Amino acid sequence: MLPQRFRFKLTAPRRDPRSSIVWLIAGLFAIVLILEFSTPPDYVFGYLYIGPILLANSRLSRATTLKITIAAATLTLLNLLVPSGYEIRASTVASRLIAILALVITDVLSDRNRRYEEAISQQQAKLQSQEQLANLREDFASTLTHDLKTPLLGAIETLKAFQKENFGAVLPAQQQVLETMARSHKTSLQFVETLLDVYRNDTQGLALQIAPVDLTNIAEEVTSTLTSLAASRRVHISLNFGGSDFRQFLWVNGDAFQLHRVFANLITNAINHAPRGSKVEIELQPHAAHHIVKVLDSGAGITDRELPHLFERFYQGNSDRQAKGSGLGLYLTRQIIEAHGGTIWAEKRLPTGASFAFRLPAFPYQPP
Repeated sequence: MLPQRFRFKLTAPRRDPRSSIVWLIAGLFAIVLILEFSTPPDYVFGYLYIGPILLANSRLSRATTLKITIAAATLTLLNLLVPSGYEIRASTVASRLIAILALVITDVLSDRNRRYEEAISQQQAKLQSQEQLANLREDFASTLTHDLKTPLLGAIETLKAFQKENFGAVLPAQQQVLETMARSHKTSLQFVETLLDVYRNDTQGLALQIAPVDLTNIAEEVTSTLTSLAASRRVHISLNFGGSDFRQFLWVNGDAFQLHRVFANLITNAINHAPRGSKVEIELQPHAAHHIVKVLDSGAGITDRELPHLFERFYQGNSDRQAKGSGLGLYLTRQIIEAHGGTIWAEKRLPTGASFAFRLPAFPYQPP
């Protein structure tokens, strides 16, 4: 037995697929040449060169395909003179020129088709990479949400226990500090949940639990939950029905939980940007075909440059209105409204302030 260092493994040489194609094209050329030069010029076999041209275009480079096309056209024209001794008629020349034109057109069209296929392949690869990136981004958002949600919930519950004096007496000044800390943690938790919802909605769509919903009830519920936030900012919240002094129903066919988030996002946004001592107005306008909800404030307002981008994801404006936001709340609000078949927009108020409004199709529902 040979020593280890002298052992070697015999392997069959790998065959280059390009060389196989070249030999196949050469064989096809030889067959056509035999047919062409063994028959009178009136018999045109130059059309058969289309096969090698298509084969070369699909497997070989563009330059090689062009050379093969030129060679096929030259041989087709050369058959007028070889074999010699035959009369060259105008019809024969026309037939040869038509065959050459067919070869050139085949080369051009096959090359164009090849470029189209390459462009489609690149686009498919790009879409696949974007899909992989989107999946990776969603996985990252899910992991981030899960990892941050648990400690935030734990911190909030611990602060609640301190506020309830489970660990001893708490002074009023300490209660205020605990309340501020709890509110900050709740804001962070809301941001994390909003981030996950935005990515999930972009990739999977927004799943709605549709049922008859009264927008007036939702507006009143959200307003009551945000009273403490408004009081801390010294902002007054008012609810009205446009030109009517009476409470009215605004029934729509929608998801109560998601529409609750819409009101919460818009009213919170207005409170955060309203000056101290000012008022945030929630105006409900019932109509026969649709209902309109407007949230009005008298803050810094919106510039013309910002208006088209307010509902884009992660958009941060140049004015003070977006200084405290994440750029996700309004984007999520737009997702929810559009999923309900509605529209949402923002407007400037004069002399100062902004109006955020949305429209939803009305639902002719009468409560039992």
